[in-house]
Amino acid sequence: MKELAQKLLEELNCETAFTIPVFGGVDILESVAVTWIIMAVLVLLSVCLVRNLKVENPGRLQLALEMGVSFLYDFFGGLVGKKGRRYVPYLCTVIIYISIANMVGLFGFKAPTKDLNVTGALALMSIVLVEYAGIHEKKVGGWLKSFTQPVAIVTPINILEVFIRPLSLCMRLFGNVLGAFVIMELIKLIVPVIVPLPFSLYFDIFDGVIQAYVFAFLTALYINEAVESEE
Repeated sequence: MKELAQKLLEELNCETAFTIPVFGGVDILESVAVTWIIMAVLVLLSVCLVRNLKVENPGRLQLALEMGVSFLYDFFGGLVGKKGRRYVPYLCTVIIYISIANMVGLFGFKAPTKDLNVTGALALMSIVLVEYAGIHEKKVGGWLKSFTQPVAIVTPINILEVFIRPLSLCMRLFGNVLGAFVIMELIKLIVPVIVPLPFSLYFDIFDGVIQAYVFAFLTALYINEAVESEE
């Protein structure tokens, strides 16, 4: 168990990847560096995949890409409703980033989502967008009035919910990713050969995508709740 505790501490400790020699030196954490790599890969893939697009007689790669994009837009569009469709690109970006971030362990990198700062930042961005969506749709007066619904007595609870939601999103994502690591280490201690491989693929791929889906799904529901007017 001491070995497991030591490995857990190592996972929680986000090391400095390198230092930028400006303003006396700016430390770049490993999670930030890996995120930059993910961003660079996604940008490069985007540029390559959208080259030579055709209106007539598209190739199989273009058809597959269009099906994937259409699926995400239709799925999130159904969740956020007509008024919230302008936020679908953000939701698509979030689910793609978190899915890849959870799978980079297969390539020897530490998942950025194991850093509480990363999950916290994602949750904060999502909740800021949710509140912005409410203000944009209902204006400031309607947004403030929404805190008194369905009855004025629940106003303190509705206000508290604004702070609880990002904490819930952050800790759910961080806890599940870290929990998967703990389970994998326990499996390696009990059965060190062969058996851990399929479990590793499960937690790095399937479970990682599921966590991305849950995060984006809840954000979409919050947006829908924010933009829908009370009758």
